[in-house]
Amino acid sequence: MKILILILLIAEIVLAQEGIIPPVEIRIGEGNLDTSIRLLILLTILALAPSILIMTTSFVRIVVILSILRQALGIPQVPPNQVIISLALFLTFFIMKPVFDDISQNALGPYIREEITDREFFDRVSATMKDFMVKQTRKKTMEMFLEVAQISKEELENIKDPRDLPLSVIIPAFMVSELTTAFEIVFLIYIPFLIVDIVVASILISMGIIMIPPQIISLPFKLMLFVLANGWELVILSIVRSYQ
Repeated sequence: MKILILILLIAEIVLAQEGIIPPVEIRIGEGNLDTSIRLLILLTILALAPSILIMTTSFVRIVVILSILRQALGIPQVPPNQVIISLALFLTFFIMKPVFDDISQNALGPYIREEITDREFFDRVSATMKDFMVKQTRKKTMEMFLEVAQISKEELENIKDPRDLPLSVIIPAFMVSELTTAFEIVFLIYIPFLIVDIVVASILISMGIIMIPPQIISLPFKLMLFVLANGWELVILSIVRSYQ
């Protein structure tokens, strides 16, 4: 339940900072939104929470690696999509746990206890998410998006901390970096299976057997190789370590 609340709050941060949620002037106390406005914003975010989860966490890298792994094995429908998505989702929660714990301790807890205002809460959550995304973003990719965003040199000189970068630059740069890293990992995973396919195809051709597709013969060998090498454990371990 706490993780779901954190995801919804992160979604609220992204939408509020990017101007998708219009500024609201109805306030009570010191800088806190009215309860009815909070409820309206929360209901709006519920429909966008899955997209926010994909954009700002490790989900993209994980699901791409697991999906292409099926192609490398030669069984594109096994495991089914529901299993791949579920595994990617739980691995995302596992990898993002330190980030969520930090948000819970330094932002959500004080906010629930009414020790900080809405703006301070937004700033703390945004800073934590930015730290995570910037660490996983390639420098060249970030520079490319900064150039495309046409940020002036004066503005760049004033940016001393990655937290000062706008989310409109950090999020797409982060997603592109995640895709690049995922494809690099998949390339290394694909090579052993490709070698098995080539060896089996060469043997069949040398024996004059050309009517049977090589994939049918190589599939049991690839599955055996994957199981004997503890393939799932190695793949998941590689994914987790890529964020450490």
